[in-house]
Amino acid sequence: MVQQDVKQDGRRDWSDQYWWSHDGVRLHARVYAGPEGSAKAPPVLCMPGLARNARDFEALAPHVAQYRKVIVIEFRGRGESAYAKDPMTYVPLTYVQDVVALLDELEIAQFAAIGTSLGGLVAMLMAATMPGRLVGAVLNDVGPQLETAGLDRIRDYIGAGGSQPTWMHAARAFAELNGSVYPAYGIHDWLRLTKRTHRLTPEGRIVTDYDKQIAAPLRVPNGGDAGVDLWPAYRALGDVPLLILRGALSDILSRPAGERMVAELSGARLVEVPGVGHAPTMDETEARAAIDAWVAELPQT
Repeated sequence: MVQQDVKQDGRRDWSDQYWWSHDGVRLHARVYAGPEGSAKAPPVLCMPGLARNARDFEALAPHVAQYRKVIVIEFRGRGESAYAKDPMTYVPLTYVQDVVALLDELEIAQFAAIGTSLGGLVAMLMAATMPGRLVGAVLNDVGPQLETAGLDRIRDYIGAGGSQPTWMHAARAFAELNGSVYPAYGIHDWLRLTKRTHRLTPEGRIVTDYDKQIAAPLRVPNGGDAGVDLWPAYRALGDVPLLILRGALSDILSRPAGERMVAELSGARLVEVPGVGHAPTMDETEARAAIDAWVAELPQT
C-alpha cells in the first residue's frame, strides 16, 4: 500500500510517497500533483544519477509540475529510500523493478521520463522492457555508449570519503572533488549542490546521502563495460519525443556518441549545455529551455 504525506518545499505542494519493492525494501518518491486538469496527461517521472536523490530535482520538478504531474524517484539506498540488505541489488534491472512496482501501484499506464546518468539508463531499460508505456524521455548526459575515462572516475569516488564538521567544509571538499565538472561554480553554488547530495547525521556530521554499498556491484569483474550493448535498449525508445542533454565538458557522453544517438532515432534532439561536465543540473538556462520545448511535445492524454 502506498502511504502519502503532504509537505511544502517553498515553491509548490508535494507529497511523500512510500512503497515496497518485491524484496521488501521501503522506497520513497516525491510527487508534485501538477495543474488542475492535468490528471489524464502521462506524468513525468524524474530519476536521479548514481549518488543522487530527489533533491536533485528540487528546482526542476516544481517547474515541470506547472504543466503536468511529476514523480521524483529515490532509488534504493538513496535519500529517504531504505538501504538494501543485499548490496548486489544495487543494479539497473533492480531499479527498473522498483520503479515499475510504484507505477503499477499508482495505476500509471503511460509516462514520460527525465533521467540523469543512471536514471537515463533506467529509462532506456524501461523502454525496452515495457513497450508502449514510455511516451517521451530526457537523457541527461547519458546514452548507450559511455566513455571509459568517465566511468573510471566515477568508480574511484563512489563509496569513498568520510564526514565533514560543517556544511562549508563539506562544500569545499565537494568542490575539490568535482571542480572540473562545474568550473564556473562559486562557493554558494557548491553549498547548494552539497545540500542536495549530503545529509546531516544525528551526530552533527555532514555525509553523502547514500549507502556506500551502492559501489559494490561496480567493483565486481564483469568482462568490461564494452560487453554490454545498450543500443537495442536505446532504440526501443522509438519515435517518442527524445531530448539528449550533454554537458559540453562531459567525460561520460562524447559528442560523437550524442550525434549518433540523434541519427539513430527520428524523435531525438541533442542540446549541449556549455561550461559543465557530467552532469548538467538542468537548472542551466539552455537545459531548462530545451526541457520546456520537450514537455510541449508530450502527448496530452
